[in-house]
Amino acid sequence: MAKQPDSGSFIDMFGRFGRDLKLPNVDVEAILNHHRKNLEALEKSARAGAAGASSLFSRQREMLQDTLHEIADMAQSYRAPGDPRELMAKQAAFARKSFETTLKNAGEVAELARKSGTESIEILRDRIKEAMEEIRTGYDKK
Repeated sequence: MAKQPDSGSFIDMFGRFGRDLKLPNVDVEAILNHHRKNLEALEKSARAGAAGASSLFSRQREMLQDTLHEIADMAQSYRAPGDPRELMAKQAAFARKSFETTLKNAGEVAELARKSGTESIEILRDRIKEAMEEIRTGYDKK
């Protein structure tokens, strides 16, 4: 039967493992702190991404509501009897306005998505820089 460790703590087992292999002293707390910071950065990045997605969806909903309102207004104007040339001019104006609005909205949505992604990536990039500095500092101490 295999010998059970004296303590059930993972940290104690990790420390004993290092001592048994005659490894240099390992600062377990520093390692755990390093990984804790990594997890915090991932969580912060995910929150930033979720906030960006939420604002993006909110803005898209507003755009859809505006579009539906414009379509309803246009439909009301078609009910009034009028000259066919006038009706064609209204249709052309509506098509032009719809196209311009679509381009403007697409640009705005792209910018919102870019900002959201950039913020999330910057959080992770900053953490990577910090982690590299922590590793450099750890090697300099030895």
